[in-house]
Amino acid sequence: MDRVIGCGEAVRHLWEFLDQGLDDDDQQAVEEHLAFCMRCCGELEFARQLRRRLRATGVGGLPGDVAERLGRFIDDLGSGESGGGVA
Repeated sequence: MDRVIGCGEAVRHLWEFLDQGLDDDDQQAVEEHLAFCMRCCGELEFARQLRRRLRATGVGGLPGDVAERLGRFIDDLGSGESGGGVA
């Protein structure tokens, strides 16, 4: 099933996408979005690097302030305030 998703939904699914924890339809939708959205490709690369960094430092999760900032960014993407990609 082909469905077009916007940046907000793609970014919300990035961690599950990296873990291959999405169902087939969501996985395909994120892959298709990443195929044309350079901004979200950058977010994916950021998530990969952040995950590697956290593993290397032994940190079990995101610090509260980082999680909060990422949450606000994701909300902004979903509302179309950040520009770029498909809103």
